[in-house]
Amino acid sequence: MSRRPWLRWETLLAAAVAAAFVANALLSPYFLNATTLSDASFNFTEKALVALPMALLIIAKEIDISVAAIMALASVAMGYGAIAGWPTPALVLLGIGVGVACGACNGLLVTALRVPSIVATIGTMSLFRGIAYGVLGDRVMKHYPRGFDYFGQGYPIGTVSFELLLFLAAALITGIILHATTAGRRIYAIGANATAARMSGVAVDRYRLALFIATGAASGLASVLLTSRLGSTRPSLAVGWELEIISMVILGGVAVAGGRGTILGVVLAAVLLGLVTFGLSLQNIPGIVLSIVVGTLLIVIVALPAVSARLATARAARPARQG
Repeated sequence: MSRRPWLRWETLLAAAVAAAFVANALLSPYFLNATTLSDASFNFTEKALVALPMALLIIAKEIDISVAAIMALASVAMGYGAIAGWPTPALVLLGIGVGVACGACNGLLVTALRVPSIVATIGTMSLFRGIAYGVLGDRVMKHYPRGFDYFGQGYPIGTVSFELLLFLAAALITGIILHATTAGRRIYAIGANATAARMSGVAVDRYRLALFIATGAASGLASVLLTSRLGSTRPSLAVGWELEIISMVILGGVAVAGGRGTILGVVLAAVLLGLVTFGLSLQNIPGIVLSIVVGTLLIVIVALPAVSARLATARAARPARQG
């Protein structure tokens, strides 16, 4: 990554966010409205909350494909808890607890049984989603206690939603952990070279397990927010979100090969995707257009380092051939 600030990926993302904001303001007369802007945040906050620990996981050269299925399973558990008469605090703890349990399951498969994370979490994705469908079927649960709707629909400060404040706080904490603590430096080291990190005394498997648990916990928390906002539980909750969450992380500049990335980049990518999605909806443009754009961007972002490396190798080889 270049030392010139105007060539940093985060700077380019910030410019893209500004451009998306201006474009939306010019294209829609309803965009520059405090309530509308607040509604726009719902397009990314729940996904971005999961993207934060997912970024740490990918930096450590692992991945979790099961996050959306965890959200569905946690929502089903909360739905049954609500039917049983559990109060709102207990439901929140139940949703997060299911996420922690699922994350621990993924982590143990990877660290104890040595199953590659992409294989393990594809398997648990089917398992968790299958359990949600098996338990609930095609039914929908809507009977939640009073006060539960605040998490997904509350506005503690003017038109600023509870979800947005929670995401900003989580982003700040995650950024401090990754960029200003020993744990963060070790996560980078694990992603760059796990063997060297282990030989240096880093408890690699312990960190990997903790990151899977954190990702599961964030998925459970996101399930609380989404279920609260929708006011209902169904097994199809958050279908396809795992790809959107991973897209946020990769678009944010986190290297799929591990060892590189920033939380600021992930936050900017989340805001960018949220603005683009909301802008398309205001213009009644199908969401498939966004999928095409994001997919193209991801291919370019992932391919660029490999192409650059090959070009650099070719340039270095020319003087040797000439000599």
